Amino acid sequence: MDIPSKYDSQKAENHWYDYWMENNYFSSLPDEREPYTIVIPPPNVTGVLHMGHMLNNTIQDVLTRRARLMGKNACWVPGMDHASIATEAKVVAKLKSEGIEKTDLSRDEFLKHAWDWTNEYGGVILEQLKKLGCSCDWNRTKFTMDDDMYQSVIKVFVDLFNKGLIYRGHRMVNWDPEALTTLSDEEVIYEEKQGLLYYLSYAIEGSDEKVTIATTRPETILGDTAICINPNDDRYKHLKGKNAIVPICNRVIPIIEDEYVDIEFGTGCLKITPAHDINDKALGEKHKLETIDIFNANATLNSFGLHYEGKDRFVVRKEISKELEENGFLIKKENYVNKVGTSERTKAVIEPRLSDQWFLKMEDLVKPALKAVLETEEVRFFPKKFENTYRHWMENIRDWNISRQLWWGQQIPAYYFGDGQNDFVVAETIESALKLAQEKSGNTGLSKEDLRQDEDALDTWFSSWLWPISVFNGILEPDNKEVNYYYPTSDLVTGPDIIFFWVARMIISGYEYRDERPFKNVYFTGLVRDKQRRKMSKSLGNSPDALNLIETYGADGVRVGLLLSSAAGNDLMFDEDLCQQGKNFANKIWNGFRLLKGWEVKEQAQPEASKLGIEWYTAKFNQVLEEIEDHFSKYRISDALMAIYKLVWDDYSSWLLEIIKPEYQKPIDKTTYDAVIHLFEQNLKLLHPFMPFLTEEVWQHITERSAEDALVVSEWPKVQKTDQSLINNFDFASEVVSGVRNIRKEKNIPMKEALQLSVLNEGGVSNSWDEVIKKLTNVSEISYVEASVDGALSFRVKSNEYFVPMNGAIDIEAEIKKIQEELKYTKGFLNSVEKKLANERFVNNAPEQVIVNERKKQSDAISKIETLEKSLASLK
Repeated sequence: MDIPSKYDSQKAENHWYDYWMENNYFSSLPDEREPYTIVIPPPNVTGVLHMGHMLNNTIQDVLTRRARLMGKNACWVPGMDHASIATEAKVVAKLKSEGIEKTDLSRDEFLKHAWDWTNEYGGVILEQLKKLGCSCDWNRTKFTMDDDMYQSVIKVFVDLFNKGLIYRGHRMVNWDPEALTTLSDEEVIYEEKQGLLYYLSYAIEGSDEKVTIATTRPETILGDTAICINPNDDRYKHLKGKNAIVPICNRVIPIIEDEYVDIEFGTGCLKITPAHDINDKALGEKHKLETIDIFNANATLNSFGLHYEGKDRFVVRKEISKELEENGFLIKKENYVNKVGTSERTKAVIEPRLSDQWFLKMEDLVKPALKAVLETEEVRFFPKKFENTYRHWMENIRDWNISRQLWWGQQIPAYYFGDGQNDFVVAETIESALKLAQEKSGNTGLSKEDLRQDEDALDTWFSSWLWPISVFNGILEPDNKEVNYYYPTSDLVTGPDIIFFWVARMIISGYEYRDERPFKNVYFTGLVRDKQRRKMSKSLGNSPDALNLIETYGADGVRVGLLLSSAAGNDLMFDEDLCQQGKNFANKIWNGFRLLKGWEVKEQAQPEASKLGIEWYTAKFNQVLEEIEDHFSKYRISDALMAIYKLVWDDYSSWLLEIIKPEYQKPIDKTTYDAVIHLFEQNLKLLHPFMPFLTEEVWQHITERSAEDALVVSEWPKVQKTDQSLINNFDFASEVVSGVRNIRKEKNIPMKEALQLSVLNEGGVSNSWDEVIKKLTNVSEISYVEASVDGALSFRVKSNEYFVPMNGAIDIEAEIKKIQEELKYTKGFLNSVEKKLANERFVNNAPEQVIVNERKKQSDAISKIETLEKSLASLK
């Protein structure tokens, strides 16, 4: 089989992915094997591949491919999330560009446009994941708006409602005035922003007295319905029972007392706007205050805004502060840093808003999920530090606002049949709803036309919290073969930023609907940042195009580049040089393979050096394999890759291939060749999860293979007993090789010029390794001597001293001077170390490890001085 001179990543990637798909290697059906199940964190249907996706899905693919090699029935379920807010926003924008307003359409008309958009633009990211090499079972691709997924969500809503866990309430919620929907607490990001504190003067009714109120939002004075003072504040006790007059709108409002008011903050007087602040709402209910909402849904002012009606809240803030100042109501302004809530999706500043919404009671639901992570460890987090984040949120959980004022999503299955507060029923179908409505109302004459379904859709996370169950149809058919086989899943790979949105809620639903965990292990990746530690984003323009990276460096190069610096839970400082390093690694493997295949193979005696080299590398491979298994067990994926990287780059390429390489234009013996090919194949198996395309390409070039023998479905190596003595002896021999090579480098002695080597005080390594040393250093003879060799350069390896006779090739005087300078420096260094160790205060107070390090420095320096003095004596 012809082997191209260069590895063509694009050609290999297209060819082998098609080959894997044609042979259904990624497909999974229940059988007698142990299942390995992983469900993809479903990307938004609107999404395209970015660096976060690249990292997350590379790790999932590594775990999946390794499980497949280990003989498990690997099932990686792909899919997409309908992303209510993001998708609806894109569809609304598209319609607007065509001159169509959402309000001009019926729900069904709008949903047709949404489905058209989804069918045209959705799913791009899944095709892009194939370019990365993701070995998902594409036959199982799910979408949260698929019929069965939709019905699963509706069934769960009805079930939770019937259990008394879902309720409808008029409460203050987080309102996104851009998306025109409510958000859950977890979808609000609080950011510190520089603002102003406005000090406003309110007149006291029937007197010339005034009080000063401090506020960050002067526009909301138009919704004020009281002023509150602390009953213990002597400054304002005389105002109890009086009224104040709100500037501009001249509304008369009562002055009330409540200990909630902080005497120290601002002026000690608080304006109360029950419609626009959650704490004010509580005070309003307590003191039976009027509630005045001054905002429209899009955060423009309504008729209560007087002459500001129709203007945006931030425009009004500037204009009303100017009007207040011109009319003498604005006393002063101060700079003020305030925490402002913004929408996680649209980045709009959130408005607190009173609204009728649907809520899920969380207090009891969280208990099994808390226990599973923090007590029984049925679910394990990697890294463990995220357990504290999880605990804090779960122990302080609030009821989940699950309704959204959107049309794209699962429509809430509540049906209204009257105008009363409780004139509604909840059911999976309109037929069931009609029956319930007739029973509840006592009106058997009600028809379907008399029912009106709730307009709102459910929070997107209310579908994705069921993901590990619903992808196997475990909600609609709780005892089906697939869910019983694949659930609970094995691993979840995700970002810590959705630990509340998704991870915690999946654990909650797992115990509620399957009475068991949804997954065993959660691996939290870090965020991908640039070299300046900034989070990568389109707005900053610091995020490289993922597909361009793959085109430039190859998918394997990008995968290696990402993983080499992505320890679990720690942010990744992305640098394109890492992808170049990955590409270089691929080329190193390819060129090493071409070297192997370029040798002529003959039946002949195996050289002793080759025999030793094979035995050593076999032992080294087993040692590293054991290390790799340990890394995988602790989800140290980048450490596992680094161990393989060093094994292949250093031990295999730099040492083994050099040891077994035949002389120029001479054949290699078949025994050695076959053994090296076997070890190379073992390397490819370890590398395959990380570099699937390159390894399959090389694997298929080694020999003709059937479909059953493809690397993707081969067998992961098993850990064998490691012969540590072989490794120790090689380490010793490699130091000798390095010593000789250093002398060649220092003295400019070419490799083709044979040297002699003498050894004094033999010990530490068997002389059987002499053949390896001779081959790697071009030493013609190694002799064992009982005294120093005059006129030779020397170096020490443990208890042995090695001499390389120069036969007059060195300047004796210059060499003596060099050794004397090094001797002087080393003695000075030893003196400083011994002074430290003679200092009782230092020895008594320094950490034990520091003392150990200093004693090692002392020992090494003494040994070096002894060697230098011997070398000096031999030259005189």
